[in-house]
Amino acid sequence: MALGLGVGEEGTDLMPKTGTPIQEFIATYRTSLRTPYYLIDEARLLSNLEIITALRRRTGVRSVLALKSFSTWSVFDLMRPHLDGTTSSSPYEARLGAEKFGKEVHAYSVAFSGDEIRSVRAYATKVIFNSVSQLERFRRELGGIPLGLRINPGVSHSRYDLADPAREGSRLGASDRSQIEAVSDLISGVMFHCNCENADLDSFRSILNSISREFGPLLHKMEWVSLGGGISFTRDGYPFDAFCETLAEFARRFAVQVYLEPGSAVVARSGFLVTQVLDIVHNGTDIAVVDASLEAHMLDFLVYGMEAKVETSQTSGRTYTVAGRSCLAGDVFGTYAFPGELRVGDLIPFSDAADYTMVKKNWFNGVSMPSIVVRRLDGTVDLVAISRHDHRVQ
Repeated sequence: MALGLGVGEEGTDLMPKTGTPIQEFIATYRTSLRTPYYLIDEARLLSNLEIITALRRRTGVRSVLALKSFSTWSVFDLMRPHLDGTTSSSPYEARLGAEKFGKEVHAYSVAFSGDEIRSVRAYATKVIFNSVSQLERFRRELGGIPLGLRINPGVSHSRYDLADPAREGSRLGASDRSQIEAVSDLISGVMFHCNCENADLDSFRSILNSISREFGPLLHKMEWVSLGGGISFTRDGYPFDAFCETLAEFARRFAVQVYLEPGSAVVARSGFLVTQVLDIVHNGTDIAVVDASLEAHMLDFLVYGMEAKVETSQTSGRTYTVAGRSCLAGDVFGTYAFPGELRVGDLIPFSDAADYTMVKKNWFNGVSMPSIVVRRLDGTVDLVAISRHDHRVQ
């Protein structure tokens, strides 16, 4: 279910006469943009951002970008008016949020060191601790910065045990009710981050109802509550009106400022990894080897055993397994049907490739890093990070 785009003398022109704007863009720049490259499309990004703005306008809910998912600051100027700041998982991300995005900076870490706390206090507008012990240890070093505590409510939504914050034995968030209550006067807010790729509103409501029931007295004492990220509310077909009503009712009930920490929801469908076929091999099936690597450039798909996505659906055609160029046997993007025979030089763009890709890319096998290309709203093309393709010894 993919579309090959012909390029160069060895490639065959498989692109339809009438393609989507993204397909046309990739074909237009197939000789001037060297693969592999990540492509961020600002028009697609803006459509998600406008949903987030509508959420704030209708409910008062504030959204802070989860930098662990997406931190390409070349598009922060577009994002800034629609988001209320950033949330971090390390002192480096806190500094990035403060210096490149501005606005609110929520600083969180599973565990801070003393040096990191002293670094974070220069950037943070809120510091959220993962445990009661860290809160008690470091709270006096943070002056008047509002403090929060992450709580593990014992309920969650995740298809993957690896990413389930409420899995058995989880270290993510305080769980001892008596300890939480004992420090409740030291904090102004709490965080419940217990969703992962949750596109089910009923599931989200069930989790929220459980939190309200189990932690109601605590919530009434708080000024703000973060419900974390992992909620796919910008997805096509999501019941957005009902989602707004649910959040607004929660905020009214406990008289709190509600925060969300969207990452994937901000950049969904706005990014691509554009690759080129380097070789076609045969071993029981046709295999197209591209100039990228699942492990190096889309690690999350390998970790969670998912097939990389392509935007163009093809129900029939010639089937190829598309694999990366590293020596890892399982470095495979997936198996797709193409509208014609693939040849060396054809382009294969993988879609939905903005979140948890650029932030996780690595030099496994010495594979070159993709460039990062932004297609701006006015149609101009900005090469904001250039891959080093020149391997000559200096």
